[in-house]
Amino acid sequence: MPPEPKRRSLLDLSDLRAEETQYLLDRAQAFAATPAQRELLRDVCVVNLFFEPSTRTYSSFVIAQARVGADVVALPPGSSSLGKGETIADTAITLAAMGVRVIVTRHSESGFPYRLADAFAGHVINAGDGGHAHPTQALLDLATLQTEFGRGKIAGLKIALVGDIAHSRVARSNIIGLRALGAQVVLVGPPTLLPDAFAREGVRIARSLDAVLGEVDVVMLLRIQRERIVSAALPCLDDYARNYRLDGKRLRMLAPHAIVMHPGPYNRGVELTDEVLSHRGWRYAQQVSHGVPVRMAVLDFLVNGV
Repeated sequence: MPPEPKRRSLLDLSDLRAEETQYLLDRAQAFAATPAQRELLRDVCVVNLFFEPSTRTYSSFVIAQARVGADVVALPPGSSSLGKGETIADTAITLAAMGVRVIVTRHSESGFPYRLADAFAGHVINAGDGGHAHPTQALLDLATLQTEFGRGKIAGLKIALVGDIAHSRVARSNIIGLRALGAQVVLVGPPTLLPDAFAREGVRIARSLDAVLGEVDVVMLLRIQRERIVSAALPCLDDYARNYRLDGKRLRMLAPHAIVMHPGPYNRGVELTDEVLSHRGWRYAQQVSHGVPVRMAVLDFLVNGV
């Protein structure tokens, strides 16, 4: 007999074909309209294994899991046996033996969810690993764009990702998703936070924020991740803010239809000023609102398929 196919996980958006990404966006839109779907994951046990603090991602996963009817177990840092010498494989075997079918995990180590998925007999969802990937954040960003511009209209949009690209798992996953759906990506930042190696087909690098603001449809600001940046990469925060912070003057350079996004949490005075928070194109709250239906769609897709 042929071997049983490996259960699907979502470790980054490269795990999805473009049509599957579009399916998830459409499914999320349906869930937003009808949020209670408790029969979808009835009697399915889901474990949330978060080793990094999280507000938006953790909370929206818990709400999404409740809305699809899953049985949810939270394992906060320190409660698992990984700190006692148990390996990731041991943890995966133990949880699978208890009947756990889905693990949602966040970890500071890039690649942790991949090692977990290799050992686990169920589905693994990457809720952020180091500076590598954050696929569900990218999906909710894409859902925000689809709501704003229309289904199928992401193709052709010009999106500027601004700031600390080098350390941003959000940027990496968004680049994959945006390119898969046909958007043009402009990465903006200083060389220490945006190496030239990020340039590729459909992805160009700009060093001047002012030079690109008038030509883009979307500005996605990224948090300066001080916990991951060595001091040499960002010697003067004031210099960074002067060159790359979005403020009232720069808002006036945007096209009337352009919107501004941020995955959060944002640093006021560094990535943006308070003027951005009252701008007509500010879409942070809309991004957050898409988190629950997008994560419902991911859970349903992995467990039940299309």
